[in-house]
Amino acid sequence: MTMALDALSDVSDDALLVLFANGDADAARLLNLRLTPRAYAQAMRMLRNRAEAEDVAQDAMMRLWKIAPEWRQGEAKVTTWLYRVVANLCTDRLRRQRSVAIDTIPEPEDGRASAADGIQDAARMNALYAALDELPERQRQAVVLRHIEGLGNPEIAEILEISTEAVESLTARGKRALAAILAGQREELGYSDD
Repeated sequence: MTMALDALSDVSDDALLVLFANGDADAARLLNLRLTPRAYAQAMRMLRNRAEAEDVAQDAMMRLWKIAPEWRQGEAKVTTWLYRVVANLCTDRLRRQRSVAIDTIPEPEDGRASAADGIQDAARMNALYAALDELPERQRQAVVLRHIEGLGNPEIAEILEISTEAVESLTARGKRALAAILAGQREELGYSDD
């Protein structure tokens, strides 16, 4: 089995999905190993809840397996489709639970040696998440996909089903709004004006 996975390691996600649709279990395993961590990471950033993020990642992957027989290779990237599905599933969950207070969200685990650094990082992350929560939903999605997930504007445009120019506008406005929201917290968060 390992040799079969090694042989497929250079195969594109699109081709793996087509192979899966034709009954190749090794293609499914490799695609699952590649994509589930991405789906989980995006869901975790949006929901900040492990159990919810795991559910969303699993749901998104199940949807991918269901559409595999109809997948038309070359029309869209599998990752783009998956990011869009994860974003939509997270948005649905967030709409259902709008009244969650920031204090009820567990702080992210930190593996650093210094407790002071861990406290500082946690304060910065909490401030960022709180500031992100103040952004309009589309701006928040664009900023997270661009600056946290590291996706390019064309892929974000496809995920959000908007133009590349609209992505640029959303991310620029989102960054300006985040800067304004966080401006008064620079010293408190340990950023000096050097």
